[in-house]
Amino acid sequence: MGSSTYEWMVRNADQVAKETGSPWPYNKPAWVFSSRKLPMIDGADIHFSNGDVRKAHEAMKVAAKDKNIWIVGGGDLAGQFYDAGLLDELIIQVGSATLAKGKPLFPRRVLSPTLCLISVQQMGVGMAELRYEVSKSSEHESA
Repeated sequence: MGSSTYEWMVRNADQVAKETGSPWPYNKPAWVFSSRKLPMIDGADIHFSNGDVRKAHEAMKVAAKDKNIWIVGGGDLAGQFYDAGLLDELIIQVGSATLAKGKPLFPRRVLSPTLCLISVQQMGVGMAELRYEVSKSSEHESA
């Protein structure tokens, strides 16, 4: 996850603990990508990383074994994995709110056929989940 998502987790640790029983709700190792020094959350298996995502990705693959690796919270972080040819799928959840400003969802220019919509699922009355397969192009395989 990116540093903004992690910092949200730190700021809201008490609320997260009320809802999940722990200030850190994940039971798997997590990597936090940041160029800044961030506080630890007690009991969490967190690895801090900065620089090229390919270095951390190798350790993430070992920890994940045959499971998926989930990149959360930060279009730029997901974009770095995309640039390195390490994304297989984008799962985007869209809510029924509009914002006057904010960060781009995925700050990369990626057009069809690189992104292929594979499913759309309604989530309640105000949300939808879009799943896109990321085609591997020769440009990203060599990155």
